[in-house]
Amino acid sequence: MKILVVSWEYPPVVVGGLGRHVYQLATALAAEGHEVVVLSRQPSGTDPASHPTTDERSEGVRVIAAAHDPHEFDFGKDMMAWTLAMGHAMIRAGMHLHGNWTPEVVHAHDWLVAHPAVALAEFFDVPLVSTVHATEAGRHSGWVSGPISRQVHALESWLARESDSLIACSASMAAEIADLFGPELAQISVIPNGIDSRQWAFAPRRPHPGPPELLYFGRLEYEKGIQDAIAALPRIRRSHPGTTLTIAGDGTQQDWLVEVARKHKVLKCVRFVGRVDHDELLRLLHRVDIAVLPSHYEPFGIVALEAIAAGAPLVTTNVGGLGEAVIDGVTGMSCPPRDVAALARAVRTVLDDPAAAQQRALAARERLTSDFDWHSVAAETGQVYLAAKRREREPLARRPIVERALPDR
Repeated sequence: MKILVVSWEYPPVVVGGLGRHVYQLATALAAEGHEVVVLSRQPSGTDPASHPTTDERSEGVRVIAAAHDPHEFDFGKDMMAWTLAMGHAMIRAGMHLHGNWTPEVVHAHDWLVAHPAVALAEFFDVPLVSTVHATEAGRHSGWVSGPISRQVHALESWLARESDSLIACSASMAAEIADLFGPELAQISVIPNGIDSRQWAFAPRRPHPGPPELLYFGRLEYEKGIQDAIAALPRIRRSHPGTTLTIAGDGTQQDWLVEVARKHKVLKCVRFVGRVDHDELLRLLHRVDIAVLPSHYEPFGIVALEAIAAGAPLVTTNVGGLGEAVIDGVTGMSCPPRDVAALARAVRTVLDDPAAAQQRALAARERLTSDFDWHSVAAETGQVYLAAKRREREPLARRPIVERALPDR
């Protein structure tokens, strides 16, 4: 098929896990024989003079990176204006395909590309497939307050309802989409995120001198629950003296997390190392005793797959996609979100029996290669494309935004 993928991040522009996901999916689809064009953007803070729109081929994928204009919008201060300007530039770049290449399906990734994806699917008169990677309501436990959050929620709802088919990365995410944006939605298919395990050398745990080492890696945001890992550290250190926690990543909550560590009197044993590259992350995963992922909200949790691939024993919460990616007591240990005592117990269980932890890590790696291979993900996504049919469009009514707590799934 001829597939137009629309994403606000694609290498070398990578903001988070979405960029890596779209890259792996696009290259896997190309390897399956599809014609894949990715429509993305140039890096933030650039302009058409220094970074004009490019149209290049990489690893079998044609990548169009739209230039930014005008240049005075800032994502941090003018998020909606910046997003609309980006979308306008992407629409113009996408329309240039007309005449020499016409897609058979448009695949949108998240709300930031709602406008270009909806517009281009209409322009080419082809089905629109959308992957919803997360929701604004989910990130805030069901509460949508403030103008920006309400605008993001409205865009997510519009994209979901305009789509001819939807993809969710977990059953819990599919239920969340239906709960928030239903009932008049197209079919929702559950296709998990994948991982290229060849990039993550598996290393069995070996005893190392010194106290136990824990690792969190990912974005430093409230919903990731890093504060719970910090709060659990004093309990863990009582039975395992000297235990340290390394926090790798960046985000808006770093200063606050430093204060949390100071409040719990563990600042000296919590190390913030910032965002690390692939090689450094792999080195950390090979060294640590446990990778701790205490999320309050996690549609899937690609970081769990990366830890599994590298052989790090896992302690996670059982929320959202993490509860599906990790089988408690079989491929890792899990506990309820926001439960500091339960998190501390799970960590101590792993530290108390390294042999059992190693067995769980081996079982996790075996499941990884069978259930989360990118070629399987691409094949399932291709079936969604084939089944998608462009529906008749009807004017959408204004929907009230209902604020309510979402259950932990």
